[in-house]
Amino acid sequence: MKAYELETFGIENLQVVESAMPEPGGDEVLVQMCAASLNYRDLMVVRGEYNPRMRLPAVPLSDGAGEIVAVGDNVTSWKVGDRVMPSVAQKWLDGKPDSSAARSTLGGDARSNGVLREFAAFDACSVVAIPEYLSFAEAATLPCAGLTAWNALVESGNLRAGETVLILGTGGVSIFAVQIAKHFGARVIATSSSDAKIEKLKALGADETINYRSTPDWEQAVLDLTDGVGVDHVIEVGGAGTIEKSLASVRVGGTVSMIGALSGGATVNTVPIFMRAIRLQGIFIGSKAMFERMLQEFDRARIQPAIDRIFSFDEAPNALRYMETGEHFGKIVLEF
Repeated sequence: MKAYELETFGIENLQVVESAMPEPGGDEVLVQMCAASLNYRDLMVVRGEYNPRMRLPAVPLSDGAGEIVAVGDNVTSWKVGDRVMPSVAQKWLDGKPDSSAARSTLGGDARSNGVLREFAAFDACSVVAIPEYLSFAEAATLPCAGLTAWNALVESGNLRAGETVLILGTGGVSIFAVQIAKHFGARVIATSSSDAKIEKLKALGADETINYRSTPDWEQAVLDLTDGVGVDHVIEVGGAGTIEKSLASVRVGGTVSMIGALSGGATVNTVPIFMRAIRLQGIFIGSKAMFERMLQEFDRARIQPAIDRIFSFDEAPNALRYMETGEHFGKIVLEF
């Protein structure tokens, strides 16, 4: 089979290799991968920024979807032909995350090779069924970005109708957060540096939008839109470069969900966190049980993933370079 391997860091070093076809163990399923999607984490992995000491060579990418083509002798829960997605944190089935869950994430190390390959074997307990209404390409967007947004707002955030959610940017997690927040009856304030993307945010259902390039003090604009109170939830994907503005945008007792670190380092004034009883919650993807709850709700509501652009398997390096530009709105997908 064909697989992409990273022997040394850098997009230019991501090469297609001929690899042995995996055989499923007794408790495993063999999946023919049909699609994958990109997360910013994947770009960081390939560039050597995620873990400079990770074991190489490694197969990158955490998010994929495919069809079961063989099952192990002990597997009774799946059959050949079933459409599935592997959970990103393979050993986080339910409950709270632990170190084992953190070490089992796909696509971050040679010990847990990712999905940028034609076939892969997974533990039968670590895959979930694809809702019938979704294509392989659409399903491939969900395991990390969709579940992270769901965890932040629903599982950890306990989102309620009528609450206000501030969403930063237009990457995969942010766009899913818009869709999930609107589905649950929340008011959405969304930011972008692009007027064209702002129009897309409005079309997706954002109630208020702010261009943070033309309005650098966007936290004040958020306060103005909430009568000085602040929002109930912030989906914080920028990291140190935006966290102080996010803390200034949230209400007393509100929640800031830390998801990414897209911007550079900065010192952070922590006084507002305790002075205003702000809940600063780190979000680590989600468990398989969370994933299945999310998929049930997506299926019921027919929530449609926003795909910006589809590349072929052979164009994987170009897809990563496209992600580097930051021009995408929603998800970048590879079809095999």
